[in-house]
Amino acid sequence: MTTTSLLLPSYNRFVNGVPVPLFSRRSFRPREKYLILLVFLTFGVVCFGAFFFLPDFRTSGVAYNSVYRVYQKIQKVGPDLLIPAPPHGLSGYKDPHGPGGVYPNVEHVGLERPDDARDIDIHIIEDKIKLQAKIDEEYQQQKTLEKPEIIKAPGQRVPSSSVPTWSVNNQHEDNVQTVPPASADVYPLTTGGEDKDPIAQERREQIKKMMKHAWSNYVTYAWGENELKPISKRGHSASVFGATKMGATIVDALDTLYVMGMQEEFKQGRDWIDKNLNFTVDSEMSLFEINIRFLGSLLTSFALTGDKMFREKALQIGERMLPAFETKTGIPHSLINLYTGRSRNHGWASSGCSILSEIGTMHLEFSYLSDITGNPIFRKKVEQVRRVLKDLDKPKGLYPNFIHPETGKWGQHHISLGGLGDSFYEYLLKAWIQSGKEDTEAKKMYDEAIAAVVEHMIMTSKGGLTYLSDLRYDRPDHKMGHLACFAGGMFALGAQVNENEVSNQYMDIGAELTNTCHESYIRSATKLGPEAFHFIEGNEARSLKNDEKYYILRPETYESYFILWRLTKDQKYRDWGWEAVEALEMHCRVPHGFSGLRDVYKSDSIKDDVQQSYFFAESLKYLYLLFSDDNLISLDDWVFNSEAHMLPIKGSNPLYRQAQLS
Repeated sequence: MTTTSLLLPSYNRFVNGVPVPLFSRRSFRPREKYLILLVFLTFGVVCFGAFFFLPDFRTSGVAYNSVYRVYQKIQKVGPDLLIPAPPHGLSGYKDPHGPGGVYPNVEHVGLERPDDARDIDIHIIEDKIKLQAKIDEEYQQQKTLEKPEIIKAPGQRVPSSSVPTWSVNNQHEDNVQTVPPASADVYPLTTGGEDKDPIAQERREQIKKMMKHAWSNYVTYAWGENELKPISKRGHSASVFGATKMGATIVDALDTLYVMGMQEEFKQGRDWIDKNLNFTVDSEMSLFEINIRFLGSLLTSFALTGDKMFREKALQIGERMLPAFETKTGIPHSLINLYTGRSRNHGWASSGCSILSEIGTMHLEFSYLSDITGNPIFRKKVEQVRRVLKDLDKPKGLYPNFIHPETGKWGQHHISLGGLGDSFYEYLLKAWIQSGKEDTEAKKMYDEAIAAVVEHMIMTSKGGLTYLSDLRYDRPDHKMGHLACFAGGMFALGAQVNENEVSNQYMDIGAELTNTCHESYIRSATKLGPEAFHFIEGNEARSLKNDEKYYILRPETYESYFILWRLTKDQKYRDWGWEAVEALEMHCRVPHGFSGLRDVYKSDSIKDDVQQSYFFAESLKYLYLLFSDDNLISLDDWVFNSEAHMLPIKGSNPLYRQAQLS
């Protein structure tokens, strides 16, 4: 072919006898037009959908806001031309097993129900974003705290061969045997325990079905993740877990599965822990949450089964927690990197202070860990913490929420039995019970602290409701947090095990506090309690602020129902518990799990799309036990840690497995 020929058009077809160049311009056939249009539409759908399925635009501020601004403006112009809204706005899903066959008003932040779409105002969306940010901030500062800093890439795992070893002289580890006392004739009931009452049987079975629904969807959509987002159908990780994927739900749910007799699911979780749970992720986590969720569950599972694997995992995590105690006073820091051993306190916590509820909520777990491993280091650490607190001067006999780990001095004088203070008091009482009533120091500290609480913090509203007020520099803050609703059960339990002149008074206080928390539930449209409720301005047991109206599947009220039922046999506690079950089914159950609510005062409240791990460990466990026979996890044999993981009582429970060195 010559050079000239390359420049000339090629004729290879004819139209009406006239040659037409091969590459001449022509119009597309209808079929081709449709194909091209389909390609462009597909590309547009993918691009548009990607905005909504990329990770968590809800919490990413500008990105989230801008995407939904665009969506809403387009929707106003021509809503019928839009593709369906992304699955943040599910509504009216049918489920034959759900309450009434319908999942009512399953929604998510950012979009209203389709019927309301034309009238939505962008300012409503902005308010919801601000509310979510406020909820996250307050939640982080209570039971789950500040988001940790990440040292390496999120989720990065470090080869086990390079992991630093926090040795505590465990050379005898291979020779440790932990077995129940050989003389035991009767072992405590840990499964079964069906009540004789047929109504209680039916209700308990319904709670077990709730457990199966929550668990099966976690397994399907978030296996190995910390938690499930049941509307988005993907994994979720609260800031307390750092950048880890440690299967928090698996660990937290394990003993509840065991107690409910769900043995296949228990084995499924046990095998995952054996093969996958490790503590070599280079990320900062909450020491408190590691202790109550992970260490607590592993210790309980070991007590229940005697499976050595659980003891080994508990020892590994216990050793990695020890560097947090390396301060001048022995008061631990709040945050720790389990890989590097580096620890620190939250930046917001009163000039670098540690938090009372965190440093005082380790005694049960660390004492039992020492006993089952034969290594005293863990008990010594928590005994040092108690020693510092015991020797400090206390304003009016009360314990402020903040203490500096280097100076051993109190921070700001904010005193609470809600967030930041709650479980410190609980653990004083339960350490005495756990020890077989030998730890008289814990008993004395509890009695003195609770007497001061009764004198200065127990209030009665104009309407006759008893509540626990926070104190800020001696000034009562006339509101009560949901986290403080555990105190009804604590007062009652303390009264039951004490034999003194104030026992009846404390039992009454426990019942009255539990009644107040119940009132906070039934005064809402959903019959579920808000995060905080006030006793001022003519409002009692109701939230006054929008950022206090949420419910995140919290268990504290159910805990008090359970303990008061076991101690009094007053039928109202079971009735109240069943009200809560019905409310959870009606308002929190979604097609793929259970979700918290943004506003308990709206019957069609938007969901928060988080199935908390403690919903398995605490909420469902306490409700299940409420409708079980007293012999199932008897209060004579077990104490519950702050995450409702059961630890055996020394002397009365033959499953209190102590180390025997061979």
